[in-house]
Amino acid sequence: MTADAYSLDVINALVASLKSEQRVFIQPHDFPDHDAVASAFGLQHFLRHHGIASHLVYDMEIQRGSLKTVIRDLAIDIQKVSACAMSPQDKIILVDGCKGNKNVSDLIGDEVAVIDHHQAICPDDIEFADIRTEYGACASIVASYFFEANVPLPQAVATALMIGISLDTGFLTRGTCAHDLKAYWQCFPLADTAYVNSVLRNNIQYDDLQYYRFMLKHMVCTDRLAFCFFPGGCDQNLLGILGDFLLSLDTVDFVVLCARNDNRINLSLRSETAAWAADRIVRRILAGIGFGGGHAEMAGGVVNDATLFDPEILLERTVTALRDTRTASVACRP
Repeated sequence: MTADAYSLDVINALVASLKSEQRVFIQPHDFPDHDAVASAFGLQHFLRHHGIASHLVYDMEIQRGSLKTVIRDLAIDIQKVSACAMSPQDKIILVDGCKGNKNVSDLIGDEVAVIDHHQAICPDDIEFADIRTEYGACASIVASYFFEANVPLPQAVATALMIGISLDTGFLTRGTCAHDLKAYWQCFPLADTAYVNSVLRNNIQYDDLQYYRFMLKHMVCTDRLAFCFFPGGCDQNLLGILGDFLLSLDTVDFVVLCARNDNRINLSLRSETAAWAADRIVRRILAGIGFGGGHAEMAGGVVNDATLFDPEILLERTVTALRDTRTASVACRP
């Protein structure tokens, strides 16, 4: 049985279990990006095809203007959970995140399923799990449900899924597997590709330029590493965009960007060197002060108490971690 066929069995079992439920909520991670919203939107339509109504909710903030535009233009009905009166009997499906992760709030209700592509340990109390860590985008997983089950894919959903796949894989250049390419190709003839291209070309806002200016003036570049701290704050999704920009430099293989947002430090890491796995590096450099995770190519982290954070110490930790990892890699060569 193929992975897609196995996962289709999981989603079909989930659909059967939800038939008798009164209310179903689909929850992306707390600061949803294009991939998270597209995945939730796609799953909502997949369930609707099977006669199951669902509501899309998130807890913290949608930060990118580009994503807000997509939500408006594609008529994606997603609300802050504070606007919903949830109850313990409500069923919750988590997408692009997993219960227990620090960026997924524990909402009132019963989490029954998780659909994710991150490195995650699914809690024992979640009955249905489709976690495919080899995928570059959660939207690719959701797209596979439609094609494996021969469920019609509406144009708006195909459009959202293409945008999610494109942006979460760095335009099909980061962490991409054959399944991502297949999902993108299958969505292509069904989507509004002119709109997809417009969103992808206009993902940077004019107000973002101040962060580019600050980063170019204050960043430290040393031994293939680019590092910058934003003491005045920077939203998490923009940190990732800035990291991708720095990684495009021919002299940079690893990026660490961090920003103070209120009393919290958010981190975004990017890597294009196999030996420097971003998910392992972030856990090492935040040991004792915070936590992080993600993929080998991209990862995130947080320090909940900003008084524990010192950018110079974090830079030293990063340089040491990269040097030790490079040394260990060389020592292992035959």
